[in-house]
Amino acid sequence: MPQMPSDLSVDSQLVTLGRPPREPGAPVGPAVELTSTYLADGELSYARSGNPTWSAFEETLGCLEGGRALAFASGMAAIAASLSLTGHGGSASRPPGTVVVAPQHAYNGTGGLLAQLESDGALQVRRVDVTRTSEVVQAMDGAALVYLESPTNPMLEVADLPAVFEQARARGVLSVCDNTFSTPLLQRPIELGADVVVHSVTKYLSGHSDLLLGATIAASDDLHERLTTYRTLHGAIPGPMETWLALRGMRTLHLRLQRACASAAVLVDRLQQHPAIERVRYPGRGAIIAIEPVGGIASAKALEHAVRLWLPATSLGGVESMLERRRRHPLEPKSVPEHLVRLSVGIEDVEDLWRDLDTALRAGS
Repeated sequence: MPQMPSDLSVDSQLVTLGRPPREPGAPVGPAVELTSTYLADGELSYARSGNPTWSAFEETLGCLEGGRALAFASGMAAIAASLSLTGHGGSASRPPGTVVVAPQHAYNGTGGLLAQLESDGALQVRRVDVTRTSEVVQAMDGAALVYLESPTNPMLEVADLPAVFEQARARGVLSVCDNTFSTPLLQRPIELGADVVVHSVTKYLSGHSDLLLGATIAASDDLHERLTTYRTLHGAIPGPMETWLALRGMRTLHLRLQRACASAAVLVDRLQQHPAIERVRYPGRGAIIAIEPVGGIASAKALEHAVRLWLPATSLGGVESMLERRRRHPLEPKSVPEHLVRLSVGIEDVEDLWRDLDTALRAGS
């Protein structure tokens, strides 16, 4: 299992991990390995089972999260792989009635996949309010897996992760945590007791809104091997170029996240006092905010159309600031308020961001 160098800060690790050996004349960064086939009798024979560019990325992320990382074609591919652990070995087949505990509010792709698996009879899903620890623990009785987000998307609810993971382990229930919003710089779920961590690398880790990539990080060699088997047999592999770009983006994660979090804190303070805002949701850290404007859905829609610097777009975690009304997506749970607008704070000047947001809010109120 990769270990974090004890004498280096996380900031330094982001810059130094995943680089080639230091040899005279060697490049300072890893290459993009564009091949489908390798010569016989080596460690690799076909590119669906491995690639040196993946390895450089996986070494870096694995060290940051404290486990064994595996790159996938997208965040959804990584989520699907983690849910396959309710089956046996690398198979996605599950005993009838296999139970998964999941948040009532989560990324709508996760919710959609769980709903499809439940409709097909592959899973029984118990949906819980992650802020109610006793409810989550009770729901784990007889379950195979508990899948958590903390904070949740888009309601920004926070779970007591150490307590839930401890109870999951005591019951023999696998635990998976989507750490996309927090990144390993703000939260390391494996240290808190999680079995598997999931990332949409598309978001903060790569940070530039120019690729699709996902990842899992396993706390044990056994789980890592099962996830590797799933990735190989299902062809859920990333492209080398996307993986290389993601690693390059991770080099500045600490700088980008520090700036975005600082700006988010400023915006939260001002939004909580704004006359056009009914409610602000913010978990106390990170760069994602959810607001509910006065005037309901009409005001939320007007805000999306009135901003000029903020981008009305569905993603998050990029250098650019984005916002969107989440209930415009059919898969979003009905318990999410119709006028909830999720904000992903980027790295622009915070005064420019505030001026644009304030002007748009006043125009729509």
